[in-house]
Amino acid sequence: MVGSEMAAMASIRERQTVALKRMLNFNVPHVKNSTGEPVWKVLIYDRFGQDIISPLLSVKELRDMGITLHLLLHSDRDPIPDVPAVYFVMPSEENIDRMCQDLRNQLYESYYLNFISAISRSKLEDIANAALAASAVTQVAKVFDQYLNFITLEDDMFVLCNQNKELVSYRAINRPDITDTEMETVMDTIVDSLFCFFVTLGAVPIIRCSRGTAAEMVAVKLDKKLRENLRDARNSLFTGDPLGTGQFSFQRPLLVLVDRNIDLATPLHHTWTYQALVHDVLDFHLNRVNLEESTGVENSPAGARPKRKSKKSYDLTPVDKFWQKHKGSPFPEVAESVQQELESYRAQEDEVKRLKSIMGLEGEDEGAISMLSDNTAKLTSAVSSLPELLEKKRLIDLHTNVATAVLEHIKTRKLDVYFEYEEKIMSKTTLDKSLLDVISDPDAGTPEDKMRLFLIYYISAQQVPSEADLEQYKKALTDAGCNLSPLQYIKQWKAFAKMASTPASYGSTTTKPMGLLSRVMNTGSQFVMEGVKNLVLKQQNLPVTRILDNLMEMKSNPETDDYRYFDPKMLRSNDSSVPRNKNPFHEAIVFVVGGGNYIEYQNLVDYIKAKQGKHILYGCSELFNATQFIKQLSQLGQK
Repeated sequence: MVGSEMAAMASIRERQTVALKRMLNFNVPHVKNSTGEPVWKVLIYDRFGQDIISPLLSVKELRDMGITLHLLLHSDRDPIPDVPAVYFVMPSEENIDRMCQDLRNQLYESYYLNFISAISRSKLEDIANAALAASAVTQVAKVFDQYLNFITLEDDMFVLCNQNKELVSYRAINRPDITDTEMETVMDTIVDSLFCFFVTLGAVPIIRCSRGTAAEMVAVKLDKKLRENLRDARNSLFTGDPLGTGQFSFQRPLLVLVDRNIDLATPLHHTWTYQALVHDVLDFHLNRVNLEESTGVENSPAGARPKRKSKKSYDLTPVDKFWQKHKGSPFPEVAESVQQELESYRAQEDEVKRLKSIMGLEGEDEGAISMLSDNTAKLTSAVSSLPELLEKKRLIDLHTNVATAVLEHIKTRKLDVYFEYEEKIMSKTTLDKSLLDVISDPDAGTPEDKMRLFLIYYISAQQVPSEADLEQYKKALTDAGCNLSPLQYIKQWKAFAKMASTPASYGSTTTKPMGLLSRVMNTGSQFVMEGVKNLVLKQQNLPVTRILDNLMEMKSNPETDDYRYFDPKMLRSNDSSVPRNKNPFHEAIVFVVGGGNYIEYQNLVDYIKAKQGKHILYGCSELFNATQFIKQLSQLGQK
């Protein structure tokens, strides 16, 4: 996002960060330039609170806010009687019990209780009773509902939860044996988080969703919840904004609720952009990537011991300029950029070294003296740029390590081949070699890679392969070591989806190979990209992006014409597909019920770049990569 646009619309990331800082400041707006020391305090959170805070605030930022200690609610905590405590937890039974216990044990000087999601009347009474019993009523300074029950990962991306994501997973929603009450619970959980999201955003959306899906259930419930809140004028959460509606001056945002089932191929797809690749092949969640690095062979008299693996974790944050710039770039471009950054850094470093050696000259001859005076200025500027240089070095090292780890996977698993082949399948172009050959090639990919490829083929096929062909494919997959349960589920799903609608189309061909990479990369590069194809991407809208485009631009299209329309601000709710508002929207939120991925997110980001002055946010009930998704599919297939 560009600076000027950012000013116009505070991103959800900023809004949630501001809300957290206000909470840590005892629910008083946090002023940057106040000179005094901050009030020292402890922060007590549960795992949910930890997941919300960690992608947004670093330990240093917490320290600046006066947080000396941050502890989990259910850990053993020592009393610190002269310090106020800020709690940030879910209003669950066991959390409330533990807080009452803290009050009884008089752990802290005062208690600021903040609930991630709204607390019920009865639980509030439990706390009040405990406070009375512990004669600690005066110590409970404030009790707040924060409505922050969602996790923001990017300026324009959020996910509902990380802790109990099994509860709202694709599998949970699509289980054949799910009871109505269980489904209600799942839907209520999703709606509660979405409600929090809109309270934080400070806007009431216009809602569109597809019929007959879980997304529709979410839409109905969310509409009802927003409606009830707006009717209750005294306690409405959407009137507190002094400027009317904040950043959405005249226009409300559009919320498009889509169901994961409209497109099961994308979450299985091999990808070619940096962020999506990191998520696909490495251990990456909540903006932190964990790498195992081998530390080389240790020399010892008993011969070489095997390499020791050390675990390292890196945060990939919006502060990281390289990440911000390249997370959506094709991988070969990233490798090249890391190399360029490294070279420019080395040049700067050499300059500093050169100055040092000159300064080492004793001022014996005239020349050195005059050189000295010139160089003092240079040295001063070099010294002042050192912190910046070190930060640059840290980022280069980080991305060198991450990109090298990704490259390992690309090369050993031939991911470029898979990516290109799947793109051809999804765009219905002719294939240069048979699917059976790829599946049977022992050097190409893991069994899971092969399964992903076959599932994409099966999902995208207009005509389901004949039983005889299917048997042949199944045998090849089994021989390659694949578990066939995901296919069981996809078969049922496809039969069901066929009755409902035609398969999603993925547009025309998207990649054109640019010859092998070894020519592009200069020989001095650390990334030996030999044999990896340099594929260039053409912008192609995925189904989710296409649906958004239709609804945001008010285009008529059979795919989205019967999408339901809800406006929580209208007095009477009417069940219609006819939008009352005929103007295109400027702000939209796409939310995928049943899980999302970085491929779709990136596709939306690329789509909106071309649209001047428009913004979109991508949200999902959980964020999974192909491995996690396949696992859910195989659990569904085993039933």
